[in-house]
Amino acid sequence: MTTAAILEVSGLSKSFGAVRAVDDVSFSMQSGIIVALIGPNGAGKTTCFNLINGQLQPDKGTIRISGCDISSWSSRAIFHLGVGRTFQVAEVFSSMTVRENVQVALLSQARRRVNFWSSAKALYAQEAEDLLQQVGLGSQADRPCSILAYGDLKRLDLAVGLANEPRVLLMDEPAAGMAPADRLKLMALTVKIVRQRNIGVLFTEHDMDIVFRFADALIVFDRGKIIASGVPAEVRKDPNVQRIYLGSKADQCS
Repeated sequence: MTTAAILEVSGLSKSFGAVRAVDDVSFSMQSGIIVALIGPNGAGKTTCFNLINGQLQPDKGTIRISGCDISSWSSRAIFHLGVGRTFQVAEVFSSMTVRENVQVALLSQARRRVNFWSSAKALYAQEAEDLLQQVGLGSQADRPCSILAYGDLKRLDLAVGLANEPRVLLMDEPAAGMAPADRLKLMALTVKIVRQRNIGVLFTEHDMDIVFRFADALIVFDRGKIIASGVPAEVRKDPNVQRIYLGSKADQCS
């Protein structure tokens, strides 16, 4: 029995002037599966992400979440449907505490608005605590984000990304800027959480150790097109991938 796809991309295209950043791209992924989207700088990975979460509108093609066509939806509507995102540079409110950042994300998902933050401090406090415990930040809930170590900021970004209970989580270089040991710990934690929650994850990453250790499947971009896809062992052997990305040019993309 084939499991229905949580994310389906079909014939997706986006151009900026004469540059085809995403060129007739099609792929799908299931819940609980971790897929790495890799390729040289400028290959179209970020544009593809921005199309999936509604920051850009496609020129052609469709994007479906659980069979629902979201191709023309706003990024806010897509967020509420269940597409989360984390960023290469963690996007947090540095003037707030760790807990307050997660509460803001939870309030946004619940579509609740308050006039003053002071009146909202009690809302979703326990839910925020639970998320922080999951990502290993429970003991730092009351610390200002401005004094967090970089690795802890990445953990907080993950907690914020999980706050809308996503069906699909887009992760833009989740291990970027971290020490090698911390990268492995963060990715192992991410894999554990998304497996438990049955979330489909699509992530970009230049660290091939991370990619081949944690991804269930790979999609390789070059000049806006998919040049290879499949399980890591198969993709590693692909001559086009070796020539363009994993071979002599790999160092240029790290």
